Amino acid sequence: MLKLNIPTHIFEQMTEQARTEAPVEACGILAGTNSKVQKFYKMKNAERRGDHFMMEPGEQFAVVRDIRSSSLDLLAIYHSHPETPARLSAEDIRLALTPNVVYVILSLQNGNDPDIKGFRVDNGTVINVPVEISHE
Repeated sequence: MLKLNIPTHIFEQMTEQARTEAPVEACGILAGTNSKVQKFYKMKNAERRGDHFMMEPGEQFAVVRDIRSSSLDLLAIYHSHPETPARLSAEDIRLALTPNVVYVILSLQNGNDPDIKGFRVDNGTVINVPVEISHE
């Protein structure tokens, strides 16, 4: 079974970004190899909304080029839910168009206890993907 492994320091960077940008949804890209995240790309939410995110296309293309030139794989697309649970919304499922990636949601709903969950979306069907925070 697929599992996404996120090192503690990257999880902390994601959480810091989510808290800093709240109440707007934060977003980013996670790259690595063999389901282990090695690099976090903090992205701008062009929509600047608390219930939706959209990455800036130019920034997204630059990140994909960097991932390829670093011999990494695009493992996950992440965004935060500042006030709602770590689950995919109907809109998240509808917009999950990138194949073979994990969609990671970091929820700040519980204040100092952020919740992180991963999902794959296959033709509208949501599949849970375990997310492990590894202490290196």
